[in-house]
Amino acid sequence: MTLQADIEALLPLTEPTFFVMLSLVPEPKHGYAIMKDVRRLSRDRVLLSTGTLYGALKRLLEQGWIERADTPDQAAVSTNTPHRPRQAYALTRLGQRVLDAEIGRLNMLVAVARLRPAGDPA
Repeated sequence: MTLQADIEALLPLTEPTFFVMLSLVPEPKHGYAIMKDVRRLSRDRVLLSTGTLYGALKRLLEQGWIERADTPDQAAVSTNTPHRPRQAYALTRLGQRVLDAEIGRLNMLVAVARLRPAGDPA
């Protein structure tokens, strides 16, 4: 089996996972920034609780799709946890490949849907 086939076997991604990974494409982010970006990217469809977000981040770390990132944000102090620096996360190369495969899968679904005219029973 090829790496691409192995990656495609991991699909489809859940909507929250897709948006969390998509949020990390441009740059590493800490949890609260991911939550805000996911909400914006999904046009308020995906609203992550902190428990859901950190559960997803834990799974993505275990899968090697994201990694902890050293950013200037780590020195920042959160207002909710005044003695703990914020932890930033970045997409790994493997994570980017998984995300690209999911985007390709979604594009294929849209292309097929566009071939079927509305109301066409056949």
